[in-house]
Amino acid sequence: MLLNIGIILITVLAMEFVAWSAHKYLMHGWLWIWHEDHHKPHYEKTGFFEKNDLFFLVFALPSMLCYIVGTLYIDYRWALYIGIGISIYGLIYFLIHDVYIHQRFKWFRQLDSRYSRAILKAHGAHHAKTKKEDGESFGLLIVNPKYYMKKRKVASI
Repeated sequence: MLLNIGIILITVLAMEFVAWSAHKYLMHGWLWIWHEDHHKPHYEKTGFFEKNDLFFLVFALPSMLCYIVGTLYIDYRWALYIGIGISIYGLIYFLIHDVYIHQRFKWFRQLDSRYSRAILKAHGAHHAKTKKEDGESFGLLIVNPKYYMKKRKVASI
């Protein structure tokens, strides 16, 4: 049981790096055609869904495959726990990215902690760039320490 929990936790952690890599090299690379609308201002969007939402399906496929293989074949039971880890990361990503940051669902508003403020700053810096080549801060859960810094007030003379 501890091994299975470990597989799930390692998978959740690994998914942050998979998501970072996919975001930087695929979404801001040859799949920019799907991701570009996510970087457009809200007033330019025509509906609730974005082409960017297709990535939900792309990331769901390996998870579904792991569920199927891990359930059907006892020798590959470990795949089930990898699928669970991918699903848990997907849920975390959805709650932080779509619900908290972009407020696509009005379930909760502003959280107030150093970590939540750093996530908002990092994601804001990412969205400040509208060209695929200009990106920064591609991760979600692991935030560069510079986003924890408070802005200093400049004293006027």
